[in-house]
Amino acid sequence: MTVTAKDVQTLRQLTGVGMMDAKKALEANDGDMQAATQWLRVQGLASAAKRSVRDASEGAVAVVRNGSVAAIAELRCETDFVAKSEEFVSLADEIAARVCAEGEGAVSEFQSEIERLLMTLKENVSIGRVYRLEAGPDEVVDTYIHHQSGRGVNAVAVVVKGANEEVAHEIAVHVAFAKPLYLKREDVPASEVDAERQTIEEITRNEGKPEAAMPKIVEGRLNGWFKDRVLLEQPYVKDEKETVAQFLKGATVSAYAQVVIGG
Repeated sequence: MTVTAKDVQTLRQLTGVGMMDAKKALEANDGDMQAATQWLRVQGLASAAKRSVRDASEGAVAVVRNGSVAAIAELRCETDFVAKSEEFVSLADEIAARVCAEGEGAVSEFQSEIERLLMTLKENVSIGRVYRLEAGPDEVVDTYIHHQSGRGVNAVAVVVKGANEEVAHEIAVHVAFAKPLYLKREDVPASEVDAERQTIEEITRNEGKPEAAMPKIVEGRLNGWFKDRVLLEQPYVKDEKETVAQFLKGATVSAYAQVVIGG
C-alpha cells in the first residue's frame, strides 16, 4: 500500500524516530501503525524513541550573516555537557550556514546527522527554531550572539530600513537583552490585549480607584504593559530616556528574530 506523509508524521510522533526510519517501518508492515512501531523496536530503535520524549531544554544556537541574508538555527539537547561539545556546536553552525544559503527547508538535509547524534550521544537531539531574514532595497541586516561556555545561547537577527549596519547592530544588541515579544503594538493578538485590559480593570477597581478615573488609569497601565513586550515601544537599553522608535530617528525595523536557549 502507499505510505502517506501523514502516516510517516504520525509514526514519528509516536516513536520519535527519523523520517526515513518511519517510512521504512511503514512500508515493511503494509502501513500498519502498531506493527511498524514493533518493527522499530525489533530493529533496535526503541531506545532512540524513548529518548525522544525526554526534555531537550539545553542546546546551542548559531547565527550566520552573508551579505543581505542572516539565519539563526537552534540545535536542542538534554544537557549542557553535550550542548557545549565541539561536535554539537559545529553542527549548529553548519545548519545555520546552510539555512542562510539555501533557505529554511535546508534543515531536512540534516536528518541523518541528527539521528546519528541521537544514537551516539544517547540524548534527545533535535533541530529547534530556525529563522532566515533577508534585507530588501534600502534595508540592512545585522546580527548579535551571546556565547556561554563555548556555545551560542542568545542569537538575534534584525532587518532595518533607512539606517546603516551600525544602527541595525545596536537594535540587535537591544533585542538580545530586552527580549521583546512583538515588533509593534499592532502585532499583539487582540485576545491578549483584551485579557490584559480586563485584568487591569479588575485590579484598578479592587484598589478603589474612582470610576471616573478608571479609563485613564487603565490606558496608562496598558501602555506600560505594551512597553514590556513591543520592541519599538521599549526603552532603549543604552538610554532609557528614549524608546527604540525614537533611537531609530525615522528608520524602521522591518523584521527581527531571536532564539534564547531554554527560552
